Amino acid sequence: MTVVADLTTLEGYDLVSALERRFDTVTDDIGVGDRDFSILRPRNSDALIREEDFVLDERLPYWADVWPSSTILAAHFLQLAARPGRGNGSKRGLELGCGVGVVTTAAMIAGYDMIASDYYTDALAFTRANAFRITGRSPAARMIDWRRFPRDIESLDLIIASDVLYEKEYARILPGIFKRALAPGGMVIVADPGRIGVPDFVEACNESGLVIRSKYTHPFSVGEINQSIDLYEIADVAS
Repeated sequence: MTVVADLTTLEGYDLVSALERRFDTVTDDIGVGDRDFSILRPRNSDALIREEDFVLDERLPYWADVWPSSTILAAHFLQLAARPGRGNGSKRGLELGCGVGVVTTAAMIAGYDMIASDYYTDALAFTRANAFRITGRSPAARMIDWRRFPRDIESLDLIIASDVLYEKEYARILPGIFKRALAPGGMVIVADPGRIGVPDFVEACNESGLVIRSKYTHPFSVGEINQSIDLYEIADVAS
């Protein structure tokens, strides 16, 4: 009988090898700013769709693709990494919806001590593997349902998320998470390509006592994909 490894217990090259055995994978060079990230991911996200997941709470494996918003947000952190006096890992960060780990990895390069989170355990495994492949180390990882955000995650200096406002429900939930989990003086950065939930998100931020300090629009053009990605920097009004 073949024994299937528990991906949560594996690290480093053992984890990478286990993922390559368990999934039909491909390695892509993803442009992030002025460099490429070598990203291991499932070859076909549609092959990962499971009826039981969708019936339970309409989950779909969006995590398995690399979305334009994630590369723009990751490039932002590589710019931070290039500045003098960048962090040394003493600042704590959380990514909501880490996918295959592009943004978490870039934030680690910028000096943040990251927690990668997603609603799929396989996403956490790919994120840890990709961060290791690129930086030689892996982030902490947590499976998180935003509707039941864990109370032990708090006092964060940074919360980041890319392309998460595709449902109005999520758009209204996230500001409450930011308000509760940010440390005084902490910051949130959300990358969004103009999803349906943006107006509700902005309204919920105002209702939660958060302020959008800035919004920068970045063009994205690769092949037939042309998008404008907005980066929102958000903080607590009291900070």
